[in-house]
Amino acid sequence: MSAAVESQPPHLPEVGDEVAHGGGVAIVTDIRQGTVYLRSYGLREWPVEDPTALKVTRTRAERGEADDL
Repeated sequence: MSAAVESQPPHLPEVGDEVAHGGGVAIVTDIRQGTVYLRSYGLREWPVEDPTALKVTRTRAERGEADDL
């Protein structure tokens, strides 16, 4: 027997969240007019074409608890 699985909309990252992106991690620095912007160590900020593809690895609150803001 198969159980019905409810499909939930993807959780979009928020400013300050750490996300997995392109084999590494980046921080969400801004959301402008619905466009998510990321920054990674040593790189400039860049817009993300598909924010639903990002996986939040740590929220801003979790980063704060780890003193990593």
